[in-house]
Parts: sequence; structure tokens; C-alpha cells
Amino acid sequence: MTNSIATMADDESIFGTILPSREGYPAPELGLTMSIVLTGRRWRSLLDDKLRELGHSASRMEAMSAIAYAPPHTTQIQIAKRVGIEGPTLTRTLDMLEADGLVERLPDPSDRRNKHMKLTNAGFTALGEMLAVTGALRSKLLEGIPMTEIRSNLGFLSLLMERIDDGLSLDED
Repeated sequence: MTNSIATMADDESIFGTILPSREGYPAPELGLTMSIVLTGRRWRSLLDDKLRELGHSASRMEAMSAIAYAPPHTTQIQIAKRVGIEGPTLTRTLDMLEADGLVERLPDPSDRRNKHMKLTNAGFTALGEMLAVTGALRSKLLEGIPMTEIRSNLGFLSLLMERIDDGLSLDED
């Protein structure tokens, strides 16, 4: 009994002081950011489940899409930045894609350290299949949501991404 009384007293001294109060938790601002994170995680998990049936994954699709839609002669480093991941993480994915015959690393004639990325014909076919699967899922996800709302939310999320990309600081401006 003593332990539960101590725990209740500890809870009272923690919530509302060290941590936000339990009442009204989470606040709308926190709820929004939590929802953004959870929605992204669940969407990616769903994509991975469906793409696994084709022998692929969301990370493979992201890398291949970044390569396909990048300007000619885009380097591996530039692809990593477009996808928003670290170079070594992308290298592992590209190694697998190259082994599967889906991408090519071409030498940069002006800098031997850089490699230009290109999808193979098999890569374009595979990416087309992946995008068809994800497009069908996206259609179901967004079914019945007016385009005006989609555009409005896209604008809002783009603004948040821009602010994050610009770097947030806790320093006083």
C-alpha cells in the first residue's frame, strides 16, 4: 500500500510540473505533430507491406523515384539529399538495387569520386509497378476528400517542412 501512495504522490509532482498535465493531454499542437509522425510511420508500414509482395520496399521506391525524376547527371550524394537520408544508408539501398539490375552507377567524367545515378529499363518497369501499387493505395486513402482540402493541407505541410529544412533553433532571435 505504501508503494502505491508514493507512486500517486510522485505522479502529482511530475504531471503538470516536469511533464504536461494529464488533463487535456495532448494539447492540439502536440497532437498535430504526433499525428504527423504516426501517420507517416503507418503509411510507410502499409507501403512496405504491399511493396514486399513485389519484392520491394518504400525505401527502394523512394531512391528509385528520386533517381528517375532527378535531372541528368545527378550524383549519389545529391540523391541522398533529395530523399533526406544519410549517404551510407542510401549506399546500402543502391548496392541492392544495382545487384538486382535496377540502377546503374556511372562514372562522373569530371570527378572520379562521384557516381551519376541512372535507372535501367528493368528499373523503370519495377518503379512503374511500385508507383501503381502506391497510387491505388493513395486513391483509397484520399477517397472523398475534396481537392481543395488536399491542396490546403499540402501547403500547410510544405510550410512545416520548409521551416524544418531551414533549421529550427531554441535560441532567442
